[in-house]
Amino acid sequence: MERFEKITTIENQVEALCLRSELEERGIPHAIQSHYDTAYDGLFQLSAGWGHVEAPSEHRQEILKILDALRQPAVQQRPEDDAMGEAADRG
Repeated sequence: MERFEKITTIENQVEALCLRSELEERGIPHAIQSHYDTAYDGLFQLSAGWGHVEAPSEHRQEILKILDALRQPAVQQRPEDDAMGEAADRG
């Protein structure tokens, strides 16, 4: 069995689900651990983050790169911008 180590903190559950999906798709062994504790009703998540991802150290850079891409805001193009761009292209 491969030795896992903490790679980085995960900010929220949505980020955890997206990261899990990407890692599974790429075949990267991992474990995602939530910091939620029912005894303290999630109090530790406020200071320690939602949770963290663990994986073999040789996957660290790839995981960090994936997570960085997930954290980038999506650029959305409005339909009217696209139509204006097409009209400008036609001259």
